[in-house]
Amino acid sequence: MLIALNKPYGTVCQFTGALDKPTLGQWLDIPDVYPAGRLDSDSEGLVLLTDQGWLQAAIAHPAQKLAKRYWVQVEGQADARARALIEAGIDLGVFRTRPACARLMAEPEELWPRVPPIRVRAQIPTSWLEVTLTEGKNRQLRRMTAAIGYPTLRLVRVGMGALDLFALDLAPGQWRRIDEKDLGIAQNDLFPRAKNAAPASTSAAVRSRSRH
Repeated sequence: MLIALNKPYGTVCQFTGALDKPTLGQWLDIPDVYPAGRLDSDSEGLVLLTDQGWLQAAIAHPAQKLAKRYWVQVEGQADARARALIEAGIDLGVFRTRPACARLMAEPEELWPRVPPIRVRAQIPTSWLEVTLTEGKNRQLRRMTAAIGYPTLRLVRVGMGALDLFALDLAPGQWRRIDEKDLGIAQNDLFPRAKNAAPASTSAAVRSRSRH
C-alpha cells in the first residue's frame, strides 16, 4: 500500500507522541502505515506513507537518491548567485550538500494560503525558489538557504520521484492511495532481493526519517 498525503502546516509527521500539535492521525485513519521520509511540522506538502518495508527504503534511503522537489519562500530577493550556490552544493559544517537543481520562480498562484500566514517584514522583500534534492538530512533545505543569506519563510514539498502534488489534486489534509509505479520506481529495479521484505514498522520508520 502507498498513500500520498498533503500534510498541513503545523502537523507533526508521526501518529503518536505529540501533545501540543496535530499528528498524521488527525488526517489519516489507516492502520500499520508509516511515513517514508518526513517533513518537519513547519513544512507542508507531499508525504508518502506505506506498509511495505522495501518501498519505505526506496523512498527514504539516501542511497536511492529519489528526487524531492520543493517550493521555498525565502526572506530577501534571491538571485542567480543564490541559485548557483544551491546547485553547486553548500558546506554546512558537519556535511556538504549534494549538488541540487534550483531555479528562481514567481510566487506560485496555485499554492494554498498558509494558516497561519508567514511573518511579514515591511522593509524586506520575499522571493521564491524551486529546489530539487536527492538527499534529506535534518532541516537541510532550511539550513542551506540560511547559509547563503536567505532564511526560509515557507517550505512546501510539491513532488517526489514522478509524483506531482498538484496533479494528485490534494488539498491540505487530503490523501489518496496511489500505485508505486506512479512514483517511478519498481521493487525489482531497486531491491531485487526484497520480495519477502517485512512490512514497514515503527523502528524502520525511525531509522529512515528524512526531514527538511
